[in-house]
Amino acid sequence: MPSVVLKPGREKSVLRRHPWIFSGALAEVRGIPEDGETVSIYSSQGVWLAKGAYSSSSQIRVRIWSWNPEEEITPHFFKERIKKSVKLRDSFVDLNRLDAVRLVHAESDGMPGLIVDRYRDTLVMQCLSWGIERWRDVLSDALIDITGLNNLYERSDVEVRTLEGLEARTGLVIGENPADLINIAENGIHYLIDVRRGHKTGFYLDQRSNRQIVAQLAAGRDVLDCFSYTGGFALASLYGFANSVLCIESSDEAISLAKQNVSANEMNANNIRWIQGNAFQLLRKMRDQGKYFDMVILDPPKFAATAAQTERAARGYKDINLLGFKLLRPGGILITFSCSGGVSIDLFQKIVAGAALDAGVEARIVQRLSQDWDHPVSLNFPEGSYLKGLVVYIE
Repeated sequence: MPSVVLKPGREKSVLRRHPWIFSGALAEVRGIPEDGETVSIYSSQGVWLAKGAYSSSSQIRVRIWSWNPEEEITPHFFKERIKKSVKLRDSFVDLNRLDAVRLVHAESDGMPGLIVDRYRDTLVMQCLSWGIERWRDVLSDALIDITGLNNLYERSDVEVRTLEGLEARTGLVIGENPADLINIAENGIHYLIDVRRGHKTGFYLDQRSNRQIVAQLAAGRDVLDCFSYTGGFALASLYGFANSVLCIESSDEAISLAKQNVSANEMNANNIRWIQGNAFQLLRKMRDQGKYFDMVILDPPKFAATAAQTERAARGYKDINLLGFKLLRPGGILITFSCSGGVSIDLFQKIVAGAALDAGVEARIVQRLSQDWDHPVSLNFPEGSYLKGLVVYIE
């Protein structure tokens, strides 16, 4: 087996069971490992530490599979990991009661680079690392075998694959192509999901519990939902008896599907309307026009994929939250999110605090929000806690 040797002192993170080894931590590569091939990891003193998947292109040069020297990286290894991941979800909620759920959450489930979501009878997978790419066929067969489902679709078309030196890939893996739209029910609301063309694997499953919170807060309020996409928070607001909902979304296709979602739930279309365009520009225009709302929801796309982009992202978050505060009436609520891995929860709170100060409002955090329970976070991998949200009340 090829191997890598770490620089002195760089074994600390491995001993703490962090699954990533960056290129700068390597002193030597022994042998000529192929991308995705399993390599042994040694300290500078020659002590065996772990084994993981090698990537020649990524800054994350090795993603660790196991810290057990006796554990072989075989098809059986991956099948057992998937079984454990599915069992974890089933131990919290009867999976038969859910139309949509995340079954595998990458590093936090011991499967670096693998995402698997289920939408009714269709599995959707993302292969985001060379290690997962190398074992793709084995993983596909294991997913079908363990879940008992027949249809597996792939959505490996996200930016992180380019950082690995992998080309984007989408399409049917096993079974039959999914329907154009899959109808799922969540907390009493029906959503139409496009798993072939929609964001991520088709829907933002990580916001499930946060949509429920929005529904609980929406009664009697005028709601502004920014970056509305297909209407997840907008429909939750209507379901919670919001007085009105105004949605801002840049995509024609997303707005069209959002309107279908309203019709699928037989909601009052007179209480909701959409504006297509750039949220930053439209919020500034609303501010200048003196428009106000009782609740503003900010769920923008990722501003910082890496720590190197943090400064630019911070400016974007500061700007959008400042505008959000400016558009709130006294007694209003700002529900604001960041899904940028390069922005920590502490930094995000400081950014929002700075925006409130510049807006001249007295603001208090009444609740912190995160991804839902089926997107667990390994204690040894804090980067898994990527979704950060705040419910902020202004006087």
